[in-house]
Amino acid sequence: MVVTALALGVVLSQSVPPARAEVVMETVDYEQGGQTLEGVLAYDDAISGPRPGVVIFHAWYGPREHEMNTARRLAELGYTALVADVYGKGVRAANSEEAAKLAKSFYADRELMQARALAAVETLRESSLTDPGRLFAIGYCFGGAVVLEGARAGANLLGVVSIHGSLSTPHPAMMSNFHGSVLALHGADDPVVPPEDVRAFQKELTDAGVDWVFTTYGNAVHAFTDETADTEGARYNPIAAKRAWRDMLAFFQELLERSGGTD
Repeated sequence: MVVTALALGVVLSQSVPPARAEVVMETVDYEQGGQTLEGVLAYDDAISGPRPGVVIFHAWYGPREHEMNTARRLAELGYTALVADVYGKGVRAANSEEAAKLAKSFYADRELMQARALAAVETLRESSLTDPGRLFAIGYCFGGAVVLEGARAGANLLGVVSIHGSLSTPHPAMMSNFHGSVLALHGADDPVVPPEDVRAFQKELTDAGVDWVFTTYGNAVHAFTDETADTEGARYNPIAAKRAWRDMLAFFQELLERSGGTD
């Protein structure tokens, strides 16, 4: 895996602190299977030394402003955040038809999906801005499937969060490879994830002996955290979005305290 100098070896000045805190967003090139991937690293330059890290996996269009806003908000709270690139540098969907085609190719190749997930996690782990023992990963919609496949592949993380994500998998037994905790944030009326998928996912987690929480938000459909979502089956819900953000941060804090890694 090759990572640009922007990703690794970033040095924060110890002698001349910045006049004010500022979230820095840096492009990060990394590699998986010969494919260059282009992520974005976000951090607060007023904080020195390694800090907890969060990998953010994008929805089916590819990295967009929704994921970038999440990275900025997490950086403001003292995390280093990496918006991962699952598709490949320059590979982005211009419309829903292209997005569906791209996502479908990864749903059909779970091994590749897992490899892309693990590559992003290791890229963040190698950053000098990150404490390698305090890492999380989250994913939206398609990215929710990616983050769960990363867990099934045994990603070394304190926890993962699927946010209105796809839950089904062809290999549920692989979840036993994961030794962290799982949080799923789900819209009660999500037409993309049928009730049988929810039941199968919960059984998968229980059978694997994984610590898990499944939170359902009433009156919420798919993509309820995305302010641009406005269709019958995928629509922004500000109340559910606010609750999901709160629940995600509480999950992080609990696991950091449990691991003894709080500042």
